[in-house]
Amino acid sequence: MSTRTQTRFSATTLVLIAVAFLAATMVSNLLFRGVRIDLTENQLYTLSEGTKRILGNIDEPINLYFFFSDQATAAAPSLRDYANRVREMLHEFANASRGKVRLSVIDPVPFSEEEDQAAQFGLQGIGLAASPDPVYLGLAGTNSVGDEEIIGFFQPDREASLEYDLAKLVSTLAEPERKVVGLLSGVSMSSQFDPQTQRVQPGWVAYQQAGQLFEIRDLGISLETVPEDIGLLWIVQPKDLDEATQYAIDQYVLRGGKALIFVDPLAVIDATADAGMPQGMPPMGQASDLPALFKGWGIEFDATQVVADAQLALQINTGFGTRPSRHYGYLGISSAEMSSSDIVTAELTTINAAMPGRISLADGSSASLEPLLTSSSASAMMPASRFIYLPDPSSLQNGFVASGEPQVIAARIGGTLPSAFPDRNDDAHLATSVEPVNLIVVADVDMLSDHLWVQVQNFFGQQIANAFASNGAFVVNALENLAGSSDLIAVRSRGTFARPFTRVDELRVDAEARFKETEQRLQQELAETESRLGELQSAREDTGSLLLTSEQQSEIDRFIDQRASIRKELRAVQRGLDQDIENLGTVLKIINIGLVPLLLTVVTLLALWQRRRARP
Repeated sequence: MSTRTQTRFSATTLVLIAVAFLAATMVSNLLFRGVRIDLTENQLYTLSEGTKRILGNIDEPINLYFFFSDQATAAAPSLRDYANRVREMLHEFANASRGKVRLSVIDPVPFSEEEDQAAQFGLQGIGLAASPDPVYLGLAGTNSVGDEEIIGFFQPDREASLEYDLAKLVSTLAEPERKVVGLLSGVSMSSQFDPQTQRVQPGWVAYQQAGQLFEIRDLGISLETVPEDIGLLWIVQPKDLDEATQYAIDQYVLRGGKALIFVDPLAVIDATADAGMPQGMPPMGQASDLPALFKGWGIEFDATQVVADAQLALQINTGFGTRPSRHYGYLGISSAEMSSSDIVTAELTTINAAMPGRISLADGSSASLEPLLTSSSASAMMPASRFIYLPDPSSLQNGFVASGEPQVIAARIGGTLPSAFPDRNDDAHLATSVEPVNLIVVADVDMLSDHLWVQVQNFFGQQIANAFASNGAFVVNALENLAGSSDLIAVRSRGTFARPFTRVDELRVDAEARFKETEQRLQQELAETESRLGELQSAREDTGSLLLTSEQQSEIDRFIDQRASIRKELRAVQRGLDQDIENLGTVLKIINIGLVPLLLTVVTLLALWQRRRARP
């Protein structure tokens, strides 16, 4: 073959390869359009099954308008990264809805029609130091009947709840009717007339906040059946419920009804005077329980036992002339004792509780229990009687021995439950639940009361509530979650897309520990040297002289040399940190740039060699 022919053959081969590559690209785009593989650790770009069902059940189109200030955030890379995360999640929603969710991405530049549109939806821009223009990062949604829902601003610290927030907005637009919550309460939570003050006392803030989101219908404390339009039962401080009422609750739950239940071994908010107490003593709190239902469902709750916690104990003033002291029955439950995977508690900070009880499952129970709120491991169960008259809370420390295990104070109960009334033989009687139940049981009623989590002030005739704990948010989250569809309940909090350099952090922590140790040694030696100089000065006979003795001068010279040596060591520690991090980066570069391509090449060559060997 001549050189010219060989050149033409090579050119023709290259052209054919290029044409084949373009053809393969076009075919792959047609065949695999929309096909993606989520390789992230927490499956950040994979919608949960609950979200997919919500999107699949949409009947009428829903319009979503994502307002993001692209130009104004040019100098805010972290916010832009999170905005991309939100945008990608919204695209996943639109793709999974099969055309029912219509997404529009809008950049509301200042003085534009797009900014006016954002304002009409009620979105507001925020100011950033890096931008002179307001920044928008919000979402507005509308349905076919004109209902609107918005997320004013996507907070990066709520990333774990991003999918849930979006699914909730879409679910609300798909089913816009207000949910009806049936309240069965043994204490008065709504506003009422106080005959002593001759004034109307406002309702509990938690009750008022729930009333802004739902239609709260008071069912009293006795009922034969739960009305069919009740979307959720809210049971608070149930005391001595008759059998008919408990049976109505039982059958409602077994039919698939959701319930939020608050019981308490000692509810301070439900206090009554006791004739047996000394004169002048405060009223005694009351217990509440659902003994028949809990026993039948396999749930254990002892209304005579209180969770005491040495670590979470709050400092309170008893009002008996004593100093404020830590009360083992008043607990400040932090985020460390809350479930980070359940949407009800994932974003909460602190919940205050008073003499809570413990929830657990009985042996052989068919139910499942997922803790929402727990005590610390420095807790133990104590008789409720010890908390009834307690002028000195510090006395609870006497004989206290921690169990070493956290106690469950609030939990989500699921699974297939049997009826608590197995002997009933009515035609409509259900012996077991028709589907896995979904209940939230809380062993504390006082957490609903205002004094544990909110201060209410009168501002020109308007009641202003300032929350100092997350109790109200817990109640609202639980009601919203349970009142939603089963699909929405199935949506849990997710991981975050931020991936810290944990190895670098470990190196930095180790270096800082070494740096701190060396620094402390320097301070100690400095103090010893100053003490030595003081001893030399006091031992001098010529105390009036300003000149240093030779011994003092040599001690100072020794210290100066030693101080220089220690400072050099401190710099070496810092340089060592930088060198360790740089070495780690070099290793990663070698792996990414050299090792991975080399491995791919070896695998490819092995595959070609194996194919050639397989040929006859």
